[in-house]
Amino acid sequence: SPSPSPSPSPSPSPSLSALKTTCFRRGISGGGAIRSEISITFITADGRELAASAKEGDTLLDVTIKNEIDEVEGACEGTLACSTCHMIFDSDLFGKLGDIDEEEEDMLDLAVGVTDTSRLGCQIKVTKELDGARIRLPEEVA
Repeated sequence: SPSPSPSPSPSPSPSLSALKTTCFRRGISGGGAIRSEISITFITADGRELAASAKEGDTLLDVTIKNEIDEVEGACEGTLACSTCHMIFDSDLFGKLGDIDEEEEDMLDLAVGVTDTSRLGCQIKVTKELDGARIRLPEEVA
């Protein structure tokens, strides 16, 4: 009787690193969503404009750290224990930021130069609506 023919060898599957590289090049992250770059301009008290790039889901404090904007301190590293990431928004944008909670209000009570449109950068997540935003930084922080 004829001997059984050998089964064809399986085609090599791509390595994990090759898949990761392909996904990276196509802009696919772990969740399958494409994280687009968002442009934000921070305006210092003396009028300097500091351009920053951001990713959706980051906080504005994260954005200032990643873009080396030293005018925002973030002393508590986003734990709502200070007001050193105080930022001032125009009224249209402020209305789109979502509700402010009591803890953030308490910290803003300690901020210098607080306005009706002040928020803490550690509490604001970057969304597409922030693309092109111009956010003022106060003269000093407490």
